[in-house]
Amino acid sequence: MERRNFLGIGAGVLGAAGLAACGGGTEAPPKVAAEVPKELLDAATALKGSTMGLLSQKLYSTAANERLDASIRKFAEATGTTVENSLVQADAGDVVAKIDAEVKGGVARDMAFMTDSRFIAQFHALGDLEDVTEVVTALTAVYGEPCAEAKNFCVFDGKWYAIPYHFIGIGSFLRKDWMQDKGITPKDAYTWEELRDVCLAISDPGKRRFGWGMTVNRSGDGNGMIEALINSYGGAVASNDGRKVTFDSPETVQAVTFLGDIYTNAKYKPMLPPGVDSWTDTSNNENWLAGVLGYTRNSFSVYADSKTKKNPVYANTHVFSDCTGPATDKSLLLGQSQGFVVFKGAKNGALARLLAQYLITAPALVGVAKEAPGLVMPAWQKVWDDDPFFAGGDPAFPMLRTMSQQPLPLATKNGLSFPQKASAGQQAVVAAYVMTDMMQQVVQGAAPAQAVKDAHAKMVQIFTQQGLPQ
Repeated sequence: MERRNFLGIGAGVLGAAGLAACGGGTEAPPKVAAEVPKELLDAATALKGSTMGLLSQKLYSTAANERLDASIRKFAEATGTTVENSLVQADAGDVVAKIDAEVKGGVARDMAFMTDSRFIAQFHALGDLEDVTEVVTALTAVYGEPCAEAKNFCVFDGKWYAIPYHFIGIGSFLRKDWMQDKGITPKDAYTWEELRDVCLAISDPGKRRFGWGMTVNRSGDGNGMIEALINSYGGAVASNDGRKVTFDSPETVQAVTFLGDIYTNAKYKPMLPPGVDSWTDTSNNENWLAGVLGYTRNSFSVYADSKTKKNPVYANTHVFSDCTGPATDKSLLLGQSQGFVVFKGAKNGALARLLAQYLITAPALVGVAKEAPGLVMPAWQKVWDDDPFFAGGDPAFPMLRTMSQQPLPLATKNGLSFPQKASAGQQAVVAAYVMTDMMQQVVQGAAPAQAVKDAHAKMVQIFTQQGLPQ
């Protein structure tokens, strides 16, 4: 079917359950210069005058948050509705517990968008989410397939519980000018050992050049780096089905030994920035943008900020995927996506579903993407082709598109498969910073094998608390 016709049918069906209950007039929505599809406007006619609440995961770029607000206002004006948008800091640590309490208390917002690989399984396990399969089915018919990793983290028992919103680029970044100063040619792929050695070679504390720009302190970036490295060595928090803790393994101990050596061996001290042991989530961003780091691993927030603010670091950034380890021949980097979830008991779930369908489109997304290039990219196959910015706005975009649509799963030599099945236990382990706390033990002198064993025991407790007894 043609795009406009199919979306009209889908929106009408999806909105039907809430239209009768919401009432409202039958007048056409006010005319505005908006790219809100007519089919969504028609479906929202009976919702005119109604209100809904949206909880948005805070983006690193303030300007991107403002552009998202602008798209939401455009939708609200076009439909004659009110959308109250609030920001939430996902790395607060207790965000799941707080939102769960609001859902159980009947005071939650109607909808939120959250990072799929970090939160959706937890909310689903708590019984907080409504089935949104009909929305995803309708969008797939219009916009093609959603990003590959979302099919793992948003689907439970064959049903979708989150609507893919935008793809989040994740990458590794090296200072290519520092490398050139040392006669080192940038490559598209590195092992972790090669990267460590490059970081040491390009370091010069006297010039405020510190090669290794990653912390193992409590932070989302620390969590991500530690888990990625362990996976590349053939270790994992859990089995492929997400149900059994498998952390304490020779592969994990080998990875932790390697990483711990970077922070404890005097040989590598020149490449460690001052205070790196106590960095928080924004520290590597700030230090990268200040031009004192040779390498960091991050979502594309740091890359986006350097580009939009015309920081000279941008022109000197070499972008590549994650490093490989002994168990991998290629990077296991999947990226992430934000997913819209409709909470149980939503007072205006019909309007929420329509808003989600609008915000995934190119006209609504491109303004946000231009303020956060690489961090906010299309989650849907055909949306990539709906605006020239997504195809050619930055040299890194083709890599991100390939990442978002790559065939999955990716396998290690010892039988692990990524992404593993979405697990509330694994996501709760990450949220509890078990792996960063483990690395802090190692930095303070604990034997890697003992630190891994202690972390495994904590993970067993967390999995059991999440309804996955070991």
